[in-house]
Amino acid sequence: MTEQALDRARGGDEAAFRQVTDPYRRELHVHCYRILGSVQDAEDAMQETLLAAWRGLEGFEERASLRAWLYRIATNRCLNALRDSARRPQRHDAGATLPFEPPEPTRLAEPLWLEPYPDTMLEELPDAAAGPEARYETKEAVGLAFVSGLQQLPPRQRAVLVLRDVLGFSAAEVAATLDTSEASANSALQRARATLEQRLPADRTRAPLPRSAAERDLVGRFAEAFESDDVDGVIALLTDDAWVTMPPEPWEYQGAEAIGRFLLDRVAGRAGRGVRLVPTRANGQPAFGHYMEDPHAPIGRSAGILVLTLEGDRIAAITRFAGSGVLASFGLPRTLPW
Repeated sequence: MTEQALDRARGGDEAAFRQVTDPYRRELHVHCYRILGSVQDAEDAMQETLLAAWRGLEGFEERASLRAWLYRIATNRCLNALRDSARRPQRHDAGATLPFEPPEPTRLAEPLWLEPYPDTMLEELPDAAAGPEARYETKEAVGLAFVSGLQQLPPRQRAVLVLRDVLGFSAAEVAATLDTSEASANSALQRARATLEQRLPADRTRAPLPRSAAERDLVGRFAEAFESDDVDGVIALLTDDAWVTMPPEPWEYQGAEAIGRFLLDRVAGRAGRGVRLVPTRANGQPAFGHYMEDPHAPIGRSAGILVLTLEGDRIAAITRFAGSGVLASFGLPRTLPW
């Protein structure tokens, strides 16, 4: 960014405004996703951020960097969105997207608003977006386990943790962003860290490197077993404490017996209709577009996205995201020829 471009942007030059803000757009989008858990909500919040920045740029006094100023706007737009309860799933909505009655789960969790994030968007992230105080790698902190944990924090704790531990902003910068004291921001950070550490898996074996031969082998074996309705084959690839979850649905299944019961129920429920998995990636993890054969036409219809969480040479979690709302961001069609 040059001072000349910033001056032209302050004077109403839209091209100059894009020049000074474009380097931050992708990381702002990911920031909004971490706080909101939704790709579309993140897009809305980012557009509102850029509009507010365009309108307020003349008053930008450069006491903080332009990046920090943009993050302040984006964070507060996200917090405003979270205050709008109409955009959050309510308990009575749980189950609304499941076209079947699931078997008895291991547990009923709180409805969680979460969507997968396409890896094609993550590839555009700058490598050095985090500051020196960050505790998490920028891309690591968009994994499903981390983002799921964030969604279970109160909004301000969520924002403080992301700003401090993911982006590496100082306590003073975070306090200014949230219009609060440093003591209050630090207190929220400590509570958020304690809660998140309880929810994140501890001492897990590292997953294979993305797109490595080991990852391709494990993911390929899963797809082959899943598409052929080989429930035993799927179960053999799971860790002993693996989970199947379906946010925002509350039904969660853990372990071979419960997951096997769930998968067998779904095989029976399809009544001979085939399934097909189309490889993609989400949240830095292997994923699939999930399609089911239409009983009345030679096509497969989207049943959503499956995301795999890997641990060593096993699968630690299968997360199902129903619906077709995020398909376009993954470049996936709603139907496939069968």
